[in-house]
Amino acid sequence: MDYFGDFPKEYSNFEKSKIVILPIPYDGTSTFVKGADKGPQAIIDASDSLETYDIETNSEVYFNGIHTLSPIFEKESPEKMTEKVFLWTKKLLEKEKFVVGLGGEHSVSIGIIKAFAEKYKDLTVLQFDAHADLRDEYHGSKFNHACVMARAKESCKIVQVGIRSVAVEEKMNIESERMFFSHQIYQNPNWKNEVLALLSGKVYVTIDLDVFDSSLMPSTGTPQPGGLMWNEMMNFLFSLTKKVEIVGFDVVELCPIESNKAPDVLAAKLVYQFLSYIFQK
Repeated sequence: MDYFGDFPKEYSNFEKSKIVILPIPYDGTSTFVKGADKGPQAIIDASDSLETYDIETNSEVYFNGIHTLSPIFEKESPEKMTEKVFLWTKKLLEKEKFVVGLGGEHSVSIGIIKAFAEKYKDLTVLQFDAHADLRDEYHGSKFNHACVMARAKESCKIVQVGIRSVAVEEKMNIESERMFFSHQIYQNPNWKNEVLALLSGKVYVTIDLDVFDSSLMPSTGTPQPGGLMWNEMMNFLFSLTKKVEIVGFDVVELCPIESNKAPDVLAAKLVYQFLSYIFQK
């Protein structure tokens, strides 16, 4: 079995681990570039190249235990995949695990968010993404990757950051005071504080890797120019962990390119460094 990170085995035991990695290699509804189902394994493979020591937090977060579960496979329909992911996430939350979802296309987040919203009544979902994902239905399904945040809004509050691609039919679903478009971010030096002011005490973070500029992250199914850069993103995530309680997160939409491993490493480091921020003493 493949594990996230090159850690001593005693820090990968399920019962003793506080952190659980949940790979969901699903790519059933994506409509442009296929391959997001290979994303979780690419992240896990790239994680072996990471040093266990995090410079910024002066810590080694793996001491909390990081267990990697077997992947969730469900290809019949996005609805069945969502239900399976929901039930798995619910079980993990009942065991008080800190869940990190690895996609797969963004639709894998629907079931995870549903389980978190059931557990935490004051939950806010903070989305980093190039796309609004606010369609009520797309290609005949309400569980399409383009409907993630429309489903999230049904059970909790949301805040959206980095958006730079919106379909006209999504406009009616946008809450302008909770939407931070990419072009507005670059014109507003106070945007981070404005985002933080909108968050409740419990926050679930969903990170679609296409939130990053496509020069930095070309390995997604729907890359978009004009996105966030690495230091900008990590600086904000660091600030976020100082202000609110992060109860879980996911990283989705890695569509690996065989000849370019740098984006895979970026995704793996994003997971490990964000965990380092969250669990720093």
